[in-house]
Amino acid sequence: MTRASSEAAPPSRRSHAPSLRRTASLIAIAALAVGAAVTGPLAASAAPKAPSPVVTRTALDPALVQGRGADVAFLEQEAENAKTTGSVIGPGRDAYTLPAEASGRRAVQLDPGEFVEFTLPASANAITVRYSIPDSPTGGGIDAPLAVSVNGGRAQTMTLTSKYSWLYNQYPFTNDPNADLLHPDWWITECGCVPGAGYEVAKPFRPMHFYDEQRMLLGKTYRAGDVVRLTAPKTSSVVTTVDLLDSERVAAPHVRLKAANVLLFGADPFGKRDAAGAFDRAIAFAKAHRLPVYVPPGVYSVSRHIVVDDVTIEGAGNWYTIIRGREVALATPAPDGSVHTGVGFYGKDAAEGGSSNVHLSGFAIEGDVRERIDTDQVNGIGGSLSSSSIRGLHIRHTKVGMWFDGPMHDLTIDGNIIVDQMADALNFHTGVTGSTVSNTSVRNTGDDGLAMWSEHVANAGNTFDRNTVQSPSLANGIAIYGGADTIVSNNLVADPVREGSGIHVGSRFGAEPFTGGLAITDNTTARSGTYELNWNIGLGAIWFYALDRSIDQADIVVSGDHFLDSTYSALMLVTEWGVKDAYRIDGVKFRDLRIDGTGTNVISARTAGSASFENVDVRGVGHWGVNNCGAFNWDWANGSEFSLTDLGGNDGVDANEYHPGTPWLAPSLPNLITCNDRPPVTAPPAPSPW
Repeated sequence: MTRASSEAAPPSRRSHAPSLRRTASLIAIAALAVGAAVTGPLAASAAPKAPSPVVTRTALDPALVQGRGADVAFLEQEAENAKTTGSVIGPGRDAYTLPAEASGRRAVQLDPGEFVEFTLPASANAITVRYSIPDSPTGGGIDAPLAVSVNGGRAQTMTLTSKYSWLYNQYPFTNDPNADLLHPDWWITECGCVPGAGYEVAKPFRPMHFYDEQRMLLGKTYRAGDVVRLTAPKTSSVVTTVDLLDSERVAAPHVRLKAANVLLFGADPFGKRDAAGAFDRAIAFAKAHRLPVYVPPGVYSVSRHIVVDDVTIEGAGNWYTIIRGREVALATPAPDGSVHTGVGFYGKDAAEGGSSNVHLSGFAIEGDVRERIDTDQVNGIGGSLSSSSIRGLHIRHTKVGMWFDGPMHDLTIDGNIIVDQMADALNFHTGVTGSTVSNTSVRNTGDDGLAMWSEHVANAGNTFDRNTVQSPSLANGIAIYGGADTIVSNNLVADPVREGSGIHVGSRFGAEPFTGGLAITDNTTARSGTYELNWNIGLGAIWFYALDRSIDQADIVVSGDHFLDSTYSALMLVTEWGVKDAYRIDGVKFRDLRIDGTGTNVISARTAGSASFENVDVRGVGHWGVNNCGAFNWDWANGSEFSLTDLGGNDGVDANEYHPGTPWLAPSLPNLITCNDRPPVTAPPAPSPW
């Protein structure tokens, strides 16, 4: 990766020390610039009669997920629950479709001249719109207007874009909708074959990653009951899909007077001149004088990494302080394989000792990443950060929001928003210990939402607690790849789209084994369990996968979790076919679970091993409670290679026509082969209070 030196000599006080009055004026000017550039004034008029607002959390009744997920400042309203002259699309869960990638699997489409309007449930001065507009015919995206008005007042224009959306084809995907297969020698589901000469797929092939988000400060605070209308102007040439609106009341900008203010070191708050050097100088001065760095309201242009170590950087709040960068092609590839650089705050490499005592808060990072190149270091936050904290950031349009390469320890991540990423939102990679991610809201990732990956060096003692992950367009909401003594607790995961699911425990990607304890506790998944493209089967809302080695060394407990409206099975344990007689998944404990609706089974076992069940209450099961294929050796005399143990209290019945009214687990004990790997899917009823 390319990195800018943080050792620049501090400037003299005289050359960069305007009066306190002038500094305050610059802060005020920057704040006005942000507001004017985004919104302008919105005149109010008499509020029309409005329907009552429907507030949801991941498109669910908040009562169903109380105490779970991130504690956020905004209130979510789904477009399908709002008043509209447009058309509701969905529900639908088939990948490569707009409904599948929408929150709650439904959205509203607006032809030119149509609108959707939301009644504010609480006072608000800011909104976020999640939307999709079409790609250009040759790829690369287009822009389109969306008119925003409140109470029938003068409309302001929000400019929507699809430049950061619309990927196609096979991994690592392309922006070209007209591309031929990227890997013509790979087996593909569409023909059930490795395509031969002359075979052509329908184009665009496997479109995905349709949605993006746009934020707007409204210029004043509106009251509960006021009406926000989003209109596709008659002059628009495209269909606009609106998924949801988040509204919130943003506090006044945070001000830190006793600090190394980046304006004093030459930073341009209007984004016309590059500010990277000013950030470097402010950081060097702050370290020399034991001060924090303060970044006032404004838009700052930074198109490379800012290296941070032993420094605090505070913004005025992520609605006011925006650090925005272009993706820049490198003249020659960096030693780590990067061919681009871009905006990001990076700790030093672990091999160089890493960074520590870094505290970042209160600003937004906006990248310019439009394609997935896995060797590129174009992440919002990166490197090695020990004994550090990251709070109150908003990160979008980078490759990965936060990617950490250890060894490193004691990092606290709290209260962030990470959206619209090409790959993961966050990944603890290699030797991260004693670190926590909490109250972080994730939406629209192109890979795992939150991940811990123990590649070659084990992670240990880490926690993901009270986070919300919505609509990963590929892979899983939360994924744990090896490691020791891990806790995944009180999280809310909804609407995974393709080749992944809500929560994943995987022995794969070169990960170290699971050891110590793994506690998956008091989480909720909703509408989880996707179609696995390569296996041609459905995944569980939580799924365990042994590919590289057995999962049999750790004390694994899945307890207190709620699995709502699972598309296929709620629970799944699977071993790769090529190693099915070598690896196994053993001793998983499922207890105190609520499974409210499955399209197929309660549990699907496609591995050798064992699991126990205690107080697993189910209802709305679409097929048999247990799909037990074991290791597919069909030893009818001795039963399946996977055994199930009933520890009592497992209530509810399934749809087993041979044992009607029998508790869901009883007919399948202890290891009866009940293999029906692709049963018909029965859509369950919507989740409701238990």
